[in-house]
Amino acid sequence: MPSNLHRLYGLGHLHFITFSCYGREPLLDTVSARNLFVEILHKIRSRHQFRLVGYVVMPEHVHLLISEPAVGNPSTAIMALKYCTAREFLGRRRLLEQPRNWQSRFHDFNVYSSHKKEEKLHYMHENPVTRHLVRFPADWIWSSFSFYVTGQPGLIAVDLVD
Repeated sequence: MPSNLHRLYGLGHLHFITFSCYGREPLLDTVSARNLFVEILHKIRSRHQFRLVGYVVMPEHVHLLISEPAVGNPSTAIMALKYCTAREFLGRRRLLEQPRNWQSRFHDFNVYSSHKKEEKLHYMHENPVTRHLVRFPADWIWSSFSFYVTGQPGLIAVDLVD
């Protein structure tokens, strides 16, 4: 692991965050696992008080577009999200033989303009289509796509930011 990792926090940027299941295993390949992840995301969002601008939950990875949290920073919020979901998966799916659910690191890209925000939202929403999980972004309910098209919150409410 690189020891010189430097994340840029405190600039008021949005953060495009990507993290993967351990070994890229499809731990989120079932409806119940994706629903549980979204449920826990909602709790962590409330606890850490960040705005959720966009998301997509894929079978083996997750993309989030979030603001900086009022409690902690993006790293602590993602650590809490990973910890809570791993604890729930271990308890509910009895994955005792696999104690790790997530890769230890995550990718964080500072989103500093409305153009970059739109670019990242488009990338997230097209991801299930690109991966041949569905034909249209609207068919994948574990994303913020429906909010941006219909204004309906979908599985979890999304926050509008300029």
